[in-house]
Amino acid sequence: MGCGSCGTGSTGKPGGCQSNGGCSTGGCNRLNVHDWLRDLPIDDAESQCKVLEISFKQGSRKEFYRNLTLQHFDKGDYVTVEGVNGFDVGEVSITGELVRVQMKKRGVDEFSSEMKKILRPSNERDVEVFKISKSREAEMLAKSRAHAIVLKLAMKLSEIELQADGKKATFFYTADDRVDFRELIRIFAGEFKVKVEMRQIGIRQEAAKLGGIGSCGRELCCSTWLHDFKSVNTTAARYQNLSINQTKLSGQCGRLKCCLNFELDTYLDALQGFPDYADTLQTQMGQAFLIKKDIFKNLMWYTLPNNTKHFPLTIDRVKEIKNLNKQGIIVDELEAVELTNGKPKEVEPDFVDVVGQISLRSLEKNDRRRRDQQRNNGPRQEGNRPQQNFRPNNGPNNRPNDGPNNGPRPQGPRPQGPGPSRQQGPSRPQGPRPPQNSRPPQNERPPQSNRPSNDRTNNGPSNGPANGPSQN
Repeated sequence: MGCGSCGTGSTGKPGGCQSNGGCSTGGCNRLNVHDWLRDLPIDDAESQCKVLEISFKQGSRKEFYRNLTLQHFDKGDYVTVEGVNGFDVGEVSITGELVRVQMKKRGVDEFSSEMKKILRPSNERDVEVFKISKSREAEMLAKSRAHAIVLKLAMKLSEIELQADGKKATFFYTADDRVDFRELIRIFAGEFKVKVEMRQIGIRQEAAKLGGIGSCGRELCCSTWLHDFKSVNTTAARYQNLSINQTKLSGQCGRLKCCLNFELDTYLDALQGFPDYADTLQTQMGQAFLIKKDIFKNLMWYTLPNNTKHFPLTIDRVKEIKNLNKQGIIVDELEAVELTNGKPKEVEPDFVDVVGQISLRSLEKNDRRRRDQQRNNGPRQEGNRPQQNFRPNNGPNNRPNDGPNNGPRPQGPRPQGPGPSRQQGPSRPQGPRPPQNSRPPQNERPPQSNRPSNDRTNNGPSNGPANGPSQN
């Protein structure tokens, strides 16, 4: 759960998360508790609670420690506390009078002599050793799981919590049956050089330690605030008229969701007004069977044999029929209630089936006309152009047709183009053309595709015959 009041500074890190500053909400920790008695005025300083609640591993474990240092600690401060043959580092989660409320809830004696003590506020050396120890947990968990597989133990290691000084490690595991892990403890102690403690937890506690997002879209309740797990059975789902679907009713732990018990008391209170022993009713059409109780509308739904229709009855009508049946009177009909929805019924729009009615002939005609026009006139293109798109040679500067034969032109009469015949200019001499130095011979001219299309000297139109003699 992220902190709502933590701002982001110029470094790009949240100002109040992890070790970047004091967090006023404590939302970075699991099982966070809001100290609503923080600003309560204290008349007698001697009667103030001297016990603090310290959280370890981001709220995964919480314990009570006595404060004998006579120093004031705020929520979120790191403190060094007594450990097993060493010290441990934790974070202050609750201070003040709220600690007494939590101890009373968990059954812890405030003046117990076995309660451990707070040594001092954590210094830089303690925090540095604490971070080094925490960095070893992931590697130790991977190796410990490998050893458990080699020994073929029917157990699952969920989490490892290493003490700040690195002298003790607590292994949390889940198992269905009793496990003999004496050999496993010897392997752990020899390889990791720590004091080993094996602690078995339930599947719900495992899900709380791992965390996750539930089907509601929020973090798991067991990871944020729920620490007292109660038994959940399918009876709670039946009271709430939920379908008995094991997949939908199960949480990430594989057990029934804890939230099935949250509204169960409200449903049980509402069901007090419904009549008992009203599962069946005798009618002339047959025996009616109860299928559902609607506590929101105070209706009871019945069904008749050989009929798939459901009949909603009011509570008073059910009681009336039940009393008549006790007297031996069989009612003619159930007199079901007609349910009306307060919202106006939405009118569905009428859709017209236009499949096959829309014709594309107009588009086809335009496309065909465009192709015919391009075939007759010929578009100006940058690359190779077909032969019919060029005009015939009419002057000394006009190019020959780009046909298969690029040799000397025949001496016969000129072919007529698609336009009107040209009669304005003088006739072309029939003798050989004078050589020109500005262009190579016809036999050595480069292919037309390599020349730009706009490399022309005549001023006539490009599509069709010229209107006059070419001008040099």
